[in-house]
Amino acid sequence: MSILPNEGAFEDFKRQCLASENWLTKYDNSGKQVWIEVLPDRGINSPKVHKIKCRMSIEDVPAATMYDVIHDGQYRKEWDTNMMESYDIARLTDNADVGYYSWRCPKPIKNRDVVTLRSWRVKGDEYIVMNFSVKHPDFPIKNKIVRAVSLLTGYYVKATGPNSCIFIYLSQADPKGSLPKWVVNKASQVLAPRVLSSVHQAGKNYPAWKKKNSPDVKAWLNPKQNKLPYIDPAVLSIQRADSLENVDESSKLDGQDAEDSS
Repeated sequence: MSILPNEGAFEDFKRQCLASENWLTKYDNSGKQVWIEVLPDRGINSPKVHKIKCRMSIEDVPAATMYDVIHDGQYRKEWDTNMMESYDIARLTDNADVGYYSWRCPKPIKNRDVVTLRSWRVKGDEYIVMNFSVKHPDFPIKNKIVRAVSLLTGYYVKATGPNSCIFIYLSQADPKGSLPKWVVNKASQVLAPRVLSSVHQAGKNYPAWKKKNSPDVKAWLNPKQNKLPYIDPAVLSIQRADSLENVDESSKLDGQDAEDSS
């Protein structure tokens, strides 16, 4: 079976983005909402890390522009203040590639990185970009950086008018290490609204920036502009969270493990 997502995977991602059942509201203010998924208790088989969903109503940026912002790696260096390093490694098809991303974490927590397979689809006025972690033989774990795992992360953008859209971010990611569950879940809920605001501002600033930075180059829309080498998808395998060693960071945190992890 191919590691590449099929049409059913895109439709399932869209379904999750638009679903309301089994989602608990954690934040609702200024046109931004944050939910966590609440599933029946399956005991030891219950997910250790929440699936989080963020939604933002944007009234002043077209859906196509927000889609460009998600894709444009050069522009991300301008607005993503947590990013340490990011680059595309190779392409698998005209709408799928594999890439590397690392980001800063607040001290004393170790910085994180991921290697992910990203795929995208444009269908009418809907745009989807989604990724999950993979193992690539040429990009092993680095010293001093914890390899995190994206189980499923992505964006759903739908136009609501010529200059407005709905922007949804959905993610279930395991940062690994031995961070208490409440740290991971609380942090994602607190940070999510701030990230949405940053992405919205990036959308407003993108047209002016792009005019000065290769305005005619958008390889995600024009595959012929993509200079990445092709690789065989068979080189990759899905990165399982339980196959990575947990780095002990618990001694560096305040003793608040008993705090509610909901």
